[in-house]
Amino acid sequence: QKFCNPYCRSSYHYQKNKEEGNSLYISIDKQLKRNRILLKKYNQAGKATLRKQKLLDEGFDPNYFTHYWKNTSGQVYLFCYEYGFLAFSDNKGVPKYNLIQWQAYMSSA
Repeated sequence: QKFCNPYCRSSYHYQKNKEEGNSLYISIDKQLKRNRILLKKYNQAGKATLRKQKLLDEGFDPNYFTHYWKNTSGQVYLFCYEYGFLAFSDNKGVPKYNLIQWQAYMSSA
């Protein structure tokens, strides 16, 4: 028997994984969670518009998302869990994001 009890075994593996820390899964999960936190922070009302650079400066990475949804206009929103974003440029050419929250009607589309 290698470990004295299940707690010792669990503690050993937790510490070992924590020390390695740079696994692909962990880094992807951290980025997805960071993206979700930022989208939630700036989308308190369920729909918002924000300058793209504001999110990028805080660590947002648009390459990490959990799923997508295409609206009736053909625009594709990328989602981090229940918070979505769509990149666009305003009439002055400033890159921005439309932020939305997942709604029940999106499941049927």
